[in-house]
Amino acid sequence: MCGIVGYIGKRPATDILLDGLRRLEYRGYDSAGMAVVHDGDIRTAKSVGRVANLAQAVGQSRPSGTVGIAHTRWATHGVPSDENAHPHVDCQGGIAVVHNGIIENWETLRRGLESRGHVFRSQTDTEVLAHLIEEYASRLTLKDALAAALKDVIGTFGLALVSAAEPRRIYVARRGSPIVLGLGPKGDEFYVASDPSALVAYTRDVVYLDDDELAVLSDVGVETTTLDLVHREKPITKIDWTMEEIERGRFPHFMAKEIFEQPAVAANVVRGRLDAAGGRAVLGGLASVDERLRKIERITIIGCGSAAHAGLVGEYMIEEYAEVPVEVQLASEYRYRRTVLDPEKEAVVAVSQSGETADTLGALREAKARGALTLGIVNAVGSTVARETDAGVFIHAGPEIAVASTKAFLGQVIAFSLLSLHLGRQRRMSAQVGERLVAELHALPQKIEKILQQDAKIRALARKYSGYGGMLYLGRRYNAPVAAEGALKLKEIAYVHAEGYAAGEMKHGPIALLDRSFPVVALATKDGVYAKMRSNLEEVRARQAPILAVVSEGDEEVLRLADDVIAVPRTIEMLSPILNVIPLQLFAYHMAVARGLDPDKPRNLAKSVTVE
Repeated sequence: MCGIVGYIGKRPATDILLDGLRRLEYRGYDSAGMAVVHDGDIRTAKSVGRVANLAQAVGQSRPSGTVGIAHTRWATHGVPSDENAHPHVDCQGGIAVVHNGIIENWETLRRGLESRGHVFRSQTDTEVLAHLIEEYASRLTLKDALAAALKDVIGTFGLALVSAAEPRRIYVARRGSPIVLGLGPKGDEFYVASDPSALVAYTRDVVYLDDDELAVLSDVGVETTTLDLVHREKPITKIDWTMEEIERGRFPHFMAKEIFEQPAVAANVVRGRLDAAGGRAVLGGLASVDERLRKIERITIIGCGSAAHAGLVGEYMIEEYAEVPVEVQLASEYRYRRTVLDPEKEAVVAVSQSGETADTLGALREAKARGALTLGIVNAVGSTVARETDAGVFIHAGPEIAVASTKAFLGQVIAFSLLSLHLGRQRRMSAQVGERLVAELHALPQKIEKILQQDAKIRALARKYSGYGGMLYLGRRYNAPVAAEGALKLKEIAYVHAEGYAAGEMKHGPIALLDRSFPVVALATKDGVYAKMRSNLEEVRARQAPILAVVSEGDEEVLRLADDVIAVPRTIEMLSPILNVIPLQLFAYHMAVARGLDPDKPRNLAKSVTVE
């Protein structure tokens, strides 16, 4: 959600800023802008729409300055417009600010500033920052003014600032919205971004800011302090992504590329983590809390969107194989419930691809404040969730660029299977059961490849169903959350209203929707509730609704009920969601393409939701 890029060095800033913004387009935005320090002045350019529009607005008369900041905006306060696009400047145009997050007390601050003569040009909360800093800078150094202004702010921010008065510096700060600093390989260039993917083309050495930290980038390096201006030494982290991982390659969309990367993801998540002889998971990231884990009697899983769906699958896994009670809570609701928590006996697992999801971070911090053991299942190394949890499991899925999560969801579910195996073997799971789980986990990549070979068939099915305006997704037990995830994918990128339901609940409402115009997508693979699922499909068939079923290879029984089937290899029921979700991802992707939509950039959505 929104994107920030900044550069100070020897090269013209404009090209670097535009390139960085293009690499952040996947985050979701509706306008873009930049500010470059040029001959002692700040030159700004803004445009509604894509970064290409901004590049056109900059045109041939690009400022030649070598210091600048840029931004892609996702509208919160004020409609998408040139006036509301970032950067925002103060009254004199000498300070320019780009900002991710929300200033909750912006109206109070704005009224006070206006009463003291400040003139505003936009409807945004961000513009308040430029004027507030300007006011403090009339009597303080710019660094002190920024720190003082941010102490007046209630809310969240990841921001970057340039000033005509200090043309060779960029100021940045963070609270609740990610900021990463890039260190050029020769020590004479420095970068700012809200996401490391904007920096990979220029450097692999980065520094992650923590909350309530401020940094100053100059020609001689990076200085980091708290908002109280206490010096902080920050570790340098290596980005392990490659340029190839953040490019589409031979694929028409990032979503297609990421779906087809899932065999490799399945292998990467378990690599070095399975002990075949002992039937155990070897999770080095949990070693420091292993003894505490043995005493855990309850687990709460928190996440949003696809991460929450992965948590629901994890709930079935952990309860069945480790016999530990589990509750899944939406992170956006966790802090606003009177949750009963015993810190001596409970672990809270935060699930997030980016590790920066605002609601998940808020819930995590609430759990930590109450003394719970906190674990993370995260993709982004160096992210806030990864740094703030007591321990965790990285999924090693590589950068996920498409807004709709595919390979990260798969990695999260596999991580939950590893956690279930680990907890189960700590408790009463036999070595024999553990050995079978290990063998099936090792077999996943080959089975996923077999499903992906049906891409052309699934594309044809998507075209067949692309004219329908709504669909019902059904699954039971382990596959009820997969039904919800499949429906979410269809809503996100194909803009088809879809509901994911536990099939046994169909009779309690959704069955009223069924007729020839309302298809059902059914997860009907051979498992412990297969007979029950078949009965549900008989009910659907009686209402003459078209049925597209995901079935186990060799199953002939569902063929007489379904209009169309997609067969997947067999596995143990616990791991069936990992295979069954892949046809649903491909189906949603091809539905979007068949409907003339861009699956990588669905309207109104952002990849990393860094505001509540």
